[in-house]
Amino acid sequence: MSKWWKIGLRRAIQTSPLYHSIEAIPRELTGKNIAAKERAQGRIPGVVLAQDDVANTLSRRHIITAHKDQIQSLINLVPLPFFCSTVFSLRILAGSGSSKLLESGNVLPIKVHRHPVTGKIFNLVFVWADEGSKLKVDVPIVFKGEDDCPGIRKGGFIYKIRDNLKYLCPSEQIPSKVVVDVSTLDIGDGISMHDVQVHPSLKLLSKNEALPVCRIMATPIRMF
Repeated sequence: MSKWWKIGLRRAIQTSPLYHSIEAIPRELTGKNIAAKERAQGRIPGVVLAQDDVANTLSRRHIITAHKDQIQSLINLVPLPFFCSTVFSLRILAGSGSSKLLESGNVLPIKVHRHPVTGKIFNLVFVWADEGSKLKVDVPIVFKGEDDCPGIRKGGFIYKIRDNLKYLCPSEQIPSKVVVDVSTLDIGDGISMHDVQVHPSLKLLSKNEALPVCRIMATPIRMF
């Protein structure tokens, strides 16, 4: 494992409570064969784009590669799907072992391509999360209060209709998750999208905010 990113990661852990730091180097070539060679050498290819800004995408588009161990360490700390709703600090250095900084800023992972069986990471896609920008984010839902839920205590079950909600978020207010409390729900009760409490700066991206997120259902009687 190379030391050039390890030092930066350790420094980020020591100075930031979020410890979310990625260091990468540029890739000059693209293509399936090149990407396969990168992975064979213990690196993960990626790309950094600007979301919904064509002019900026052309000027700030970076083809990068990062060490597999670095990315895997971060995913162990911030597992999927929360990895793709977490802002990271990105430093693009001139090359392996170089201290020359080409560009830096905050980024949001939007795609993690993985092998469907082994889970091995093939490549990553990021967007710049500049201060003052707004990004479309699929925020994972975490349900709490199931042990105290009256409907479940009566023998019902929670029907989880959605596992994430899409919001337009200021880059400074992207939540890693939204919490849905079901501790007061009885059988037949449910929670809709507009019931989920989030920061007021977030805009729910749905044509129908009354759509359900979950519902407490009665356990069907089995006939023998």
